[in-house]
Amino acid sequence: MSENVLVALRGVSFTYEDGPPVLSGLDFEVREGRALALLGRNGSGKTTLMRLLSGGLRPDGGEVTVEGRAVRYDRKGLTALRTTVQLVVQDPDDQLFAASVGQDVSFGPLNLGLSDTEVRARVAESLAALDITALADRPTHLLSYGQRKRTAIAGAIAMRPRVLILDEPTAGLDPDGQERLLATLDGLRASGTTVVMATHDVDLALRWADDAALLTPSGAHTGPAAGMLARTDLLAGAGLRLPWGVAVARLLRTRGLLTGPAPGPRSPEELAALAAGTADGGDAHVP
Repeated sequence: MSENVLVALRGVSFTYEDGPPVLSGLDFEVREGRALALLGRNGSGKTTLMRLLSGGLRPDGGEVTVEGRAVRYDRKGLTALRTTVQLVVQDPDDQLFAASVGQDVSFGPLNLGLSDTEVRARVAESLAALDITALADRPTHLLSYGQRKRTAIAGAIAMRPRVLILDEPTAGLDPDGQERLLATLDGLRASGTTVVMATHDVDLALRWADDAALLTPSGAHTGPAAGMLARTDLLAGAGLRLPWGVAVARLLRTRGLLTGPAPGPRSPEELAALAAGTADGGDAHVP
């Protein structure tokens, strides 16, 4: 896949009125086709960063760029940014407001001035992608929490963004709901959507993401997830613990059960597969 930079912050600073600086001279990139996990302690600026990327906030200094071109903060420029980048906030109730699921998902495309035929096609496509076609006429106030989450995401992807940013998308979901959502995100990625997920769950980030960005007082540090999430110095700066999979891999290596370039397990299932392969006399590896 291409690793071109789709959207970026270049030397961006931001301060809320009557508050201390939240971001100062921050550089941050979202690369096409790379699933990116954004991690940091509460108050580190994750929400501000996401709102800057999606056009909800305007930086005090520096610039936001889309494919290398600076964003203009007029109607045309913001429309272009918001059709490229869509943000889904953590609480779906902050994003849903229409009477029914179908009406809510259609809101964005209608505001783009698309034809009724195109709007209907986008709504149908988005509902199918989130596996909620059967809920099209369901009143939003009668949805379960997981259904509301899916509806909010459907409304975002109906805009056909190239970058989808999700703020703690698995928060509040039971294990089955989390797995179903992750499968949905895998489908979106396969269809060409670049996904950014803000999360506090380092185990999820290690398992799901290609890259990880850790927000620390010294800035944003981004790189391949396995390497970044093994950096105890950066994890401490971001207020995070060592991921389960990294700790297990280190233990396996000290016992000689994991050797060479073989990656460590990212989930209990991968650990079980690794253990089974070792017990059978095979080389230690993760499928």
